[in-house]
Amino acid sequence: MTRVPASSPRAAQALGLVESLQARFVGALETLGGKPFGLVEWWRDDGRHGGGCRYGIGESDLLARASVNVSQVHYDDEPERRLASASAISTIVHPSHPRAPSVHIHVSWTEQKEGHGYWRIMADLNPSLPDPGQTAAFVAALRRAAPAQFDEAAAQGDRYFFIPVLGRHRGVAHFYLENFHSGDFPDDLDLARRVGEAAIDAYIALLAGAVRGAAPPTEAERAAQLAYHTLYFFQVLTLDRGTTMGLLVHDQNDVGVLGSLPPRIDKNLLASWRSRMPEPQDRLLDRLLATLPNSGTCGIDDPLKQQLAEAVRLHYRQFPAALDLQASGNSVPPTVDNHR
Repeated sequence: MTRVPASSPRAAQALGLVESLQARFVGALETLGGKPFGLVEWWRDDGRHGGGCRYGIGESDLLARASVNVSQVHYDDEPERRLASASAISTIVHPSHPRAPSVHIHVSWTEQKEGHGYWRIMADLNPSLPDPGQTAAFVAALRRAAPAQFDEAAAQGDRYFFIPVLGRHRGVAHFYLENFHSGDFPDDLDLARRVGEAAIDAYIALLAGAVRGAAPPTEAERAAQLAYHTLYFFQVLTLDRGTTMGLLVHDQNDVGVLGSLPPRIDKNLLASWRSRMPEPQDRLLDRLLATLPNSGTCGIDDPLKQQLAEAVRLHYRQFPAALDLQASGNSVPPTVDNHR
């Protein structure tokens, strides 16, 4: 099959950007870890509406799980749709060693049929064991890349990644520009490039420094990592607007959309948060718990990701108003309103 690209010149430039970021990140991770990533391709409606490819790796000496996804979907042949195209890179890296932080990076350009478009630019550092030096280095790199936008991006990120029922954030450094457009597409494209490259390069340096000469992890460090991965799983599946909309729009890339999930979680810890959930999100957590294996530590593999994706879809089909309980950095993008 062949993926048909979007016809918009701006979408073509955005696709070129996210593909370059994908190559930069995958190449650096392969060099550092010494193992190649596998490639998986997927097609939206047999390629007629685009598709994507993701590079990933399972457990290795360096990485517990990593997924670097690029996609472009479009509806050039469906004039009744408001959405013209969406071009994105979304990547998550969960290292094997608990002292090495996880990272999430997302850059996307979404364009409407009437010509309006916006960027979504995210980079957040997610350590199991926070290290002030790592946090400061990551924040400094993003501030240098986007000095004029940094304060607003940090404020939006702090709102987006806050978990109300737990009273804490996912991660320690949050850069998030949601529904961003200055009116100057070339300048915004350059900003997206600078932030994406800065986040990738800063993270590779942090990862290399964390694992170089590191002693084997202790049981306490492993326990902290499992607890943090459980929190990450919880935030992604109950609050993350981008993940939810990716699952609601179509079911042709469930494994890729849930590529950010960690390799294993603590089901008992996850269940302990159920009493804190507002209605009807308590029922969403019930669905997720029922999908997980009946054990304390649960491995999250690809078949289970597909089951979790369907659990999320079923919940929001039953309770569409619950989309209002999803996280938001500043505003709700119009593509979300399209799917209420």
